Amino acid sequence: MEVAPDLSAVSALALQVDLLQLPPEIPAPGAPALRGVLDHLFAHWLSLPDTVALVSCLAQKAKANGAGFAGGAMLPSMMMQGGANVPPLSPRSPRLSRKPSGVGGHSNRCASPLRPATARAVKEVIPQFYFRDGRPLPYEQKRQCISIVEQLFAGHSNGLRIQEFRMVTRELCKLPSFFTTVLFGKIDKDNTEFVSRDAFMDFWVNSNMMTMDSATQVFTILKQPDHDYLTKEDFKPVLRDLLDNHPGLEFLKSTPEFQERYAETVVYRIFYCLNRIGNGLLSLRELKRGNLLDSLRHADDEEDINKVLRYFSYEHFYVIYCKFWELDTDHDFFIDKENLIKYGNHALTYRIVDRIFSEVPRKFTSKIPGKMCYEDFVHFILSEEDKSSEPSQDYWFKCIDLDGNGILTHIELQYFFEEQLHRMECMAQEPVLFEDILCQLVDMIGPEDDTFFTIKDFRRCKLSGHFFNVLFNLNKFMAFESRDPFLIRQMREEPSLTDWDRFARREYIRLAMEEDGEDASNASGDVWDESLESPF
Repeated sequence: MEVAPDLSAVSALALQVDLLQLPPEIPAPGAPALRGVLDHLFAHWLSLPDTVALVSCLAQKAKANGAGFAGGAMLPSMMMQGGANVPPLSPRSPRLSRKPSGVGGHSNRCASPLRPATARAVKEVIPQFYFRDGRPLPYEQKRQCISIVEQLFAGHSNGLRIQEFRMVTRELCKLPSFFTTVLFGKIDKDNTEFVSRDAFMDFWVNSNMMTMDSATQVFTILKQPDHDYLTKEDFKPVLRDLLDNHPGLEFLKSTPEFQERYAETVVYRIFYCLNRIGNGLLSLRELKRGNLLDSLRHADDEEDINKVLRYFSYEHFYVIYCKFWELDTDHDFFIDKENLIKYGNHALTYRIVDRIFSEVPRKFTSKIPGKMCYEDFVHFILSEEDKSSEPSQDYWFKCIDLDGNGILTHIELQYFFEEQLHRMECMAQEPVLFEDILCQLVDMIGPEDDTFFTIKDFRRCKLSGHFFNVLFNLNKFMAFESRDPFLIRQMREEPSLTDWDRFARREYIRLAMEEDGEDASNASGDVWDESLESPF
């Protein structure tokens, strides 16, 4: 295909020849000889097979759109100049890069032989990642759930009563059965005493409750509609269901007053372990960080409630309540400094008791100045008998930190050890210099800086309990120094038990022997020298 070049058209295009990057032997721009060279190059370019294919492609597209070359709808406007069938400019022309090559901003040109074709950018579709009411349930999983719902509600046209609904809670919702009462109440808002199939589907399936993790499900079920936290009151329906239906607590039904005390103690223990801020408002994050759901499932599967050591053991409640009752001599359900100083056969120093009643480690809930209520005592005894737990470390660290600057200095440690040293001298024990004790404490904890201790130092050490006992609990300090073989054997035989678990078991045996009128002096590490009235 031979096409004679139209020099007037070429001139009209005002081709910038310097962009052609011609070799030195080519005449300079503006020279008369350059015209012939350009004509020759242009004719050669038109004869290339790729150029022929380009022109053919453009012609076919124009014919297909019914426009032809005259309409100019598919060809660049520059090809219509002079009325000649002129191919498009070289892609190196700046005019081409600034001018759209088709109608509506869409290019219909075929690839130029001088420049590789670039693929049009494909718009990436980002899938939805935020769902206000939770991610929708996959179709197959939803279909299986509906099938199970149909089976459970079959034959109950009016819906399920609360006892029949227990199977739904455990088998379909995969929650401990003790959530039946509160879940039933969430769905049966009109108190009809029935939960229909449609009402359950709306609450559990259509609201995407199934797509939540277990902790979020429990949090949503327990909390009040306008709250983003849980209070102690929110746990009462769960504890009431536990007391009414657990076989290990059936004997308590004859003593309702102790049912209430048991439920209170369980809730206090839950908040002691999980609500680390101590504001009485349990957040979803705190609930997820704890092991409450595992303990609830354990209680649901275990008939012996005393084997559920976390939170729910009745023996643990018995020990806590009896220890409080022993100190509360006037039984007004409050204890003061003089009562608490008797704890553990006068094991604590006056200075540490003063710090406790100054409410430095924790604000009292008794609202009576100088008085500790039962809830405050629960926090105290859990901290005192297991100083290796993180809540206990926080409790005693605040007590020792006199200036509240977040570090324990040697001066602060010496202040508390002075009373210990005086007590040792009164008991005719060989006194230990504070300098020697300080070296032992530094070696024991291994702080990052030997001149002070931080709470992070205690988190890394398993002997933090002995550190605090050295400063303010003489009985435990002497027991550790003498390496009581009974305690050592216990720790080796049952390493999974915490210090609190061991203490509670010893004390329960002692209290049970006292109830039977037996000698309880060898039942625990503390020598018992008083016989106090038991609440049971």
